[in-house]
Amino acid sequence: MAEPQLNFVKCLGQGGLHRMAYWEWPCRAALPAGEKAPVLVCVHGLSRQGRDFDALAEVLSARYRVICPDVVGRGRSDWLAQAAGYQVQAYVADMVTLLARLDVEQVDWVGTSMGGLIGMGLAALPGSPVRHLVLNDVGPSIQFDALQRIGSYLGQPRRFSSVEEGTAYLWSISESFGPHTPEQWARLSAPMFKPEGEGFKLHYDPQIAQSFHAVTPELAQAGSAALWYAYDALRCPTLLLRGATSDLLSAETAQAMTQRGPRAQLHEFAGVGHAPTLVQPDQIARVRDFLEAA
Repeated sequence: MAEPQLNFVKCLGQGGLHRMAYWEWPCRAALPAGEKAPVLVCVHGLSRQGRDFDALAEVLSARYRVICPDVVGRGRSDWLAQAAGYQVQAYVADMVTLLARLDVEQVDWVGTSMGGLIGMGLAALPGSPVRHLVLNDVGPSIQFDALQRIGSYLGQPRRFSSVEEGTAYLWSISESFGPHTPEQWARLSAPMFKPEGEGFKLHYDPQIAQSFHAVTPELAQAGSAALWYAYDALRCPTLLLRGATSDLLSAETAQAMTQRGPRAQLHEFAGVGHAPTLVQPDQIARVRDFLEAA
């Protein structure tokens, strides 16, 4: 298996500068002299990290230069001194800095859950660089019960004696991701841990849970109104992926997204909840086919 290159870019936040890590898969295509490969940015969910997209990037790097950032507070990126900095608007600003570092004016975007909200925020801006957008199991209206489920484990200071123990724990809170072989799950899980003493801890800053736990039904409803405004402003071709049993993206919201804004193409994956991991061949093929057609 090929390995991506690890790079860093400095971004400006509330407390000063922080480093954001990103994983780069160079394009394998033979290009004419002077021609640059198109860029695909893949952004992970709330408590995940950029190596989630290894399987997808291996396939799509046949055509793209694939960039998979670790959103600040996760993976190899810095942790923020101020928890208030962990906000989608700040993540969008970090992505603008990343694109400047990459020296690209247009990108295609795949975003899972939080990564989809970041992509939506960037794509809704005037003069946006996003050409084609894939939203993976997320939309403007998010089910509050799902937020409570995620909040029940987010930010807990867990320690594991081995990666195998941690991998089993992650599966216990992630069965909604759908069926995976032991090999697939081990590969997804390995980057989720950092060594600490004689054991391991999860890779993310527990402070990312603070703003998440502060969300009330009233705040969620207000946030939904703002997200629908952003969604209705999208002008790029959009693919919406949904786990057929997702508790975060309702079937009703998904259908509304096919009628409003960019009128997204909708594809559901049977036997999967929140969220498809994009490691299964049929899931990868759906993303690839959309981007190739677009």
